[in-house]
Amino acid sequence: MARLEFPEKTIVEIGMILLVCTALYVVPKTSILGAVLLTGYLGGAVAVQLRVANPLFETLFPVMFGIVIWAGLFLRDERLWDLMPLRR
Repeated sequence: MARLEFPEKTIVEIGMILLVCTALYVVPKTSILGAVLLTGYLGGAVAVQLRVANPLFETLFPVMFGIVIWAGLFLRDERLWDLMPLRR
């Protein structure tokens, strides 16, 4: 946390936010909301990595993880495919 310039007392709060977002993603009825919240969480992770000038892989890893989250959601929820403009 020190390397990312966060106070140590924020570890629990950040972890709880991630836990709640992940729980929402796992439950099928709230999975889309969970994916949206996890995307925002990972966007914050990218911003932090850019702010402390970490290497490219550490900066892009949250983006790659977000892609995996949405790919998993698309594979398990057909309603999302109906939103795609190229779908017949």
